[in-house]
Amino acid sequence: MDLLSAKLRIASLLGGIAIALVAAAIIISVVQYSFGTGFSLYMLSLILLFILAIDILQWLFSPYLIGIAYRLTPIPENDPNYSWLIDMVRGIAQQSGIRAPKAYIAEVGFPNAFAYSSPVAGKRVAITRPMFSILNRAELEAVLAHELGHLKHRDVELLFAIGLIPSLIFYVAYGLIFSSNNRQQSGYAFIIALALMVISFVFNLVILGINRMRETYADINATKYASGGAANLQTALAKIVSYSGTRFRRKKTEATNNITSMLLFSDLNSEADGGVNALLEKWRGMKVSFLHSIFSSHPHPAKRIQLLENIRKGLN
Repeated sequence: MDLLSAKLRIASLLGGIAIALVAAAIIISVVQYSFGTGFSLYMLSLILLFILAIDILQWLFSPYLIGIAYRLTPIPENDPNYSWLIDMVRGIAQQSGIRAPKAYIAEVGFPNAFAYSSPVAGKRVAITRPMFSILNRAELEAVLAHELGHLKHRDVELLFAIGLIPSLIFYVAYGLIFSSNNRQQSGYAFIIALALMVISFVFNLVILGINRMRETYADINATKYASGGAANLQTALAKIVSYSGTRFRRKKTEATNNITSMLLFSDLNSEADGGVNALLEKWRGMKVSFLHSIFSSHPHPAKRIQLLENIRKGLN
């Protein structure tokens, strides 16, 4: 299991570095080619500063926006109704070697959980209200151990860092189109810009793949720091997906931004009908193709269940 954790950590970090290097090479090549069109390092610098400023502001203050969107209520540390939850968060954080995050309840209609942080808002973990009615405490502990794994692995910072790159490429393409000096150059610039937009889309797919690795990494964290972690995480995932499929259909107005949806415990699109045991049995034997989850921010539930099953049996 430790070897698998190391592989996931190294693979995702190398993926992020590769994205940055390839993006830098592409942008530098485009700028060098485009000097004659009016596109310059000055314009590139302006685009970079603009995207960087937006990204940093989003990172610093998004916890407050998330709080409004999800109607978050902080759990007082002296609240006797939730003292067990505060103790649970503290215990997992201590085992994980991180400072305990502030716990919140999200007053929304779907079951899920997420963790996030910023230098301004600090570390936070949130559980949506339905989670308390569909999961037992052992399953909640497994979910919380998964979420605190995101904080331990600094997934928020990683996602914001690599998420900057596709945006930068897209706006370079946009600026290239409007910086051409004549009709012929405009034609060439349009072709290059279109290619850059396609590359930006591909990079977004790669980032989704990296996030799927980080989700697996967080699942492994849950098996380490929650009692009965692998088994309880399996049933928690099945209950959440089963609830989503039979009792709740997400409205478009409740869609979240990419960064937030990436940090949810379960993909909001992972809807399925059926009971918990039926889902677990189905997922344990399911073969999931790469194309099935290429556009998803989370691994397919079947892949998560199969990994957790192997961990439970001591095969990883």
